[in-house]
Amino acid sequence: MFGFRFAKFQPSEYVMKIKNGKVVKEGVGLAFHYYAPTTSVVVVPVSSIDVPFMFDEMTSDYQRITVQGQLIYRIAEYRRMTEVLNYTYDLKKQRYLSDDPALLSQRVVNIVKVRIKRGLARMPLREAIQASENLAQSLRAELVQDEEMAALGVELMGLSILAILPNKDTMRALEAKAREEILQDADEALYRRRNASIEQERQVKENELNTEIAVETKKRQIRETQLNAERAVKQKKHEMAEEQLRFDIGMESDRQELIGLETSNRKVAADAKAYELTAVMKSLENVSPGVLEAMAQMDMQPDKLIAIAFRDMAGNAEKIGQLNITPDLLQGLMGGQANPAARGGGPR
Repeated sequence: MFGFRFAKFQPSEYVMKIKNGKVVKEGVGLAFHYYAPTTSVVVVPVSSIDVPFMFDEMTSDYQRITVQGQLIYRIAEYRRMTEVLNYTYDLKKQRYLSDDPALLSQRVVNIVKVRIKRGLARMPLREAIQASENLAQSLRAELVQDEEMAALGVELMGLSILAILPNKDTMRALEAKAREEILQDADEALYRRRNASIEQERQVKENELNTEIAVETKKRQIRETQLNAERAVKQKKHEMAEEQLRFDIGMESDRQELIGLETSNRKVAADAKAYELTAVMKSLENVSPGVLEAMAQMDMQPDKLIAIAFRDMAGNAEKIGQLNITPDLLQGLMGGQANPAARGGGPR
């Protein structure tokens, strides 16, 4: 009524109430009464603003690529922003009086675009399509200190480059080349795998041969050891045989020497016996046979004397008429004893 009205704003809006060209009230989320014919209101958003972007650029090797990304910013200096752009708000129609607020995002995107273009112009296609993360990091560092962003009173909160893509024909060419490289890598991998298999098989064969060689070497060493042991045994036996032979030769020599000594001794003994007999025979040359016989019969056993008597009787048998020998006498003579009955018997 009569031009007086009431306005209420959200906490995400910074509001400046201007009357007769002067700011009479400002703040976040204000609510106030105003007189419409003499009051103007400037509304600046406080919250962050997300702006997606997509544009085409050229790489250093003259290949066209498409850059897709998103940036997040907010207005940090409200008064400076109102000095650069018109944020006057029509309270009756609930909209801005100009298109400047909508142009802010485009201005920020243009600043980012210039930076991206400058970075991609130094890269070839293959490097550019893989440089999204590195490019985004470098852009964030540059935009924090950018003078144009500072002049607008805008603060960058985030920047992401989602994709850097070539056109379809280039993409197909890259895919074909990549596919060929992948197939070539697969062939090389198969070749390497087969070579590795052959190499492993060769190593297995070589190990088997080395094992056989080692076994044969060990067998040869064992056989040589056995032969050496047999040779040592034979040599020891030969030494023992030689030692036994030398011992036998020594024994034979000693035996021969002993036999020689025995022979010499017997010869000496025989010579002494012969000399003794010769001396005895010479001393008995003049003795009568009867005396010699009597001397021989001295100290003889009775049975021998009886035998000599029988021999003499047998020698004079023609002179004996009759001779009776009783069994008792014969038994006494055979037993070496003379009993009384035997003593009574005799020639008649």
